[in-house]
Amino acid sequence: MPQVIEWVGAKEGDIVWKYPIEEITWGSQLIVKEFEAAVFLRDGKAYDVFRAGRHTLTTMNLPLLTRVLSRVAGYDKVPFRATVIFVSLKQFKGLFGVKAQTTELAPLMARGSFWYRVEDPNLFVNEVVGGQNAYDTDRVSEFLRGYLNERLIDELSRYSLATVFTQLDETSFKTKNALVDAFRRIGLDLIDLKFEGVDTTPEWRDRLFFIRSGVSASEVLRMQTVQRAAEELAKSQGAAVGAGVAIIPPLFQQPAYQPPPQPQPGVTFTACPSCGAQNMQGARFCQNCGQPLARNCPSCNQLVQPGSKFCPNCGTKLG
Repeated sequence: MPQVIEWVGAKEGDIVWKYPIEEITWGSQLIVKEFEAAVFLRDGKAYDVFRAGRHTLTTMNLPLLTRVLSRVAGYDKVPFRATVIFVSLKQFKGLFGVKAQTTELAPLMARGSFWYRVEDPNLFVNEVVGGQNAYDTDRVSEFLRGYLNERLIDELSRYSLATVFTQLDETSFKTKNALVDAFRRIGLDLIDLKFEGVDTTPEWRDRLFFIRSGVSASEVLRMQTVQRAAEELAKSQGAAVGAGVAIIPPLFQQPAYQPPPQPQPGVTFTACPSCGAQNMQGARFCQNCGQPLARNCPSCNQLVQPGSKFCPNCGTKLG
């Protein structure tokens, strides 16, 4: 009775399965079900691939492996040694969690899901199964999480903290597109990737809130310096009273007044409608009093100078 090689008892979520017997006889029946592929592996390298169907193993349908076996006399008459790896071609979902840094070196914690499927079984078995000794689903999943996290850390370092927090869907889309080629190199098709939650440290969370509220970055840093100084002083019972008088007040003082720049040849300045200070053309806020110098058109979002009655880009009437 011919030997039957078949993936029996496949469960939902199984990605790969290794046929337990490595002694393969010629004339064996290889049964590959729909959404499966069978890859013959020898010495850690993948050779012939079989798709769905019932196959009788001969030297004709194992050309790549036969070429290797032909170095052994009588190979076509006796059982040969090979590992048969069954690969599921269905779509799978994986989870990730990563700690990265943004462009301003802010710590960023991100978690989410990604969807993928095996696109090239031969390449996948070569790079992951044989190359990483990942002969079962748990090891494959572990490798893919690490593979994805490593590339996510590199990709997220290209974004600012504000961009990730305020444009999460767009960041997910761009990150997925950036990782497609990396997955294709190991025989996988990265179908989708979604960030489901991002976070940072309390310090950077507060800093992001204040900056988005219109507070300048330098002012945020000064406020946080005051807060840290107060926390340190609170730890010392004896030094807090005397040191607090000397240290805290200077921290609360506003930065020294800087006179507005004087007009120079070739440089255009705009007068602040609130305090009259001169500001460089294109500035959005007055550097003296902080009042807005320009605003965005509610229709086309074009930057419009103060006092304009109509948008110079789309002609919308401004209030």
